[in-house]
Amino acid sequence: MKIDIFNHIFPKGYFDKMLEVAPNFKDMGKRVRDIPVLVNLEERFRVMDMFDDYAQVICLAAPPIEVLAGPEKTPEMARIANDGMAEYVARYPDRFPGFIASLPMNNPEAAVEETSRAIVQLKAVGIQLFTNVNGKPLDLPEFKPIFKRMSELDLPIWLHPARGANFPDYLTENKSKYEIWWTFGWPYETSVAMARLVFGYYFDEFPNLKIITHHMGAMIPYFEGRVGPGWDQLGKRTSDEDYTGILKKLKKPHMEYFRMFLADTALFGSVSGTKCGLDFFGADNVLFASDSPFDPEKGPAYIRETIKIIDSLPIQEADRKKIYEGNARRLLKLK
Repeated sequence: MKIDIFNHIFPKGYFDKMLEVAPNFKDMGKRVRDIPVLVNLEERFRVMDMFDDYAQVICLAAPPIEVLAGPEKTPEMARIANDGMAEYVARYPDRFPGFIASLPMNNPEAAVEETSRAIVQLKAVGIQLFTNVNGKPLDLPEFKPIFKRMSELDLPIWLHPARGANFPDYLTENKSKYEIWWTFGWPYETSVAMARLVFGYYFDEFPNLKIITHHMGAMIPYFEGRVGPGWDQLGKRTSDEDYTGILKKLKKPHMEYFRMFLADTALFGSVSGTKCGLDFFGADNVLFASDSPFDPEKGPAYIRETIKIIDSLPIQEADRKKIYEGNARRLLKLK
């Protein structure tokens, strides 16, 4: 069986609420309002039926809840979203073996509460975090209780990039051009968040922490040399702050922590990128994902191309099965 672990959806109740609180949200808001498969289950099932033995783990699409409304409204939005996805899983367990909970991250206390409710009561298989919270880094103390709770629950965090056109490419400009904020900005976002968690000692503090990085770990596998030997020199390029003791305080070499992240295969049909990521993370840490339905055909293209790539990889069949379903069943504790 093929368990696609990163697929976006909008339960009808949440979609209506999103349009109510942020009807004209730009950039990613414009993008998601134009994809019927996000809301229409009949259309989604039509796409899914093109593939044999295929199921989807579902989660909300961008934009993050916390950019749509203030902290007084986002807890309700998260509950509506998670209740809706839990209902889909209960109604269609063969199609949706699990869902990933969304959180009101601009209300950290409510986010911890919703983490417990969604996983303990609704049986979510993990939570989705975006790489920043309205511009705030994830390694701030206010968000640490969420990582602590997920370590206790021993379920994964899905890490999704977040960045908009309001983040300029150059300091002399006030916006990003040509959707560079998406093409290059999102992989950079993910890589930065990974590094902040490593050098913030999160894996030392929370040994059970499991983080699935979208798009095959972003820049980290390709820049292995800069991340490894390059960062061995951490602190020697900085004049106004002393970073030289950070590596010594880590319990393991820093490169080992980067390999502890998990990665998905949502690379929009990139063969070389898939091979690079698999070589870096290893078959035990890579999971099949297509990023459906964000593709030109509103569903099937990325699924089809990702399957074609995985089927063509020169690996053992046992490893291929791990990528398609074994790792998902183990990490998400699926039946």
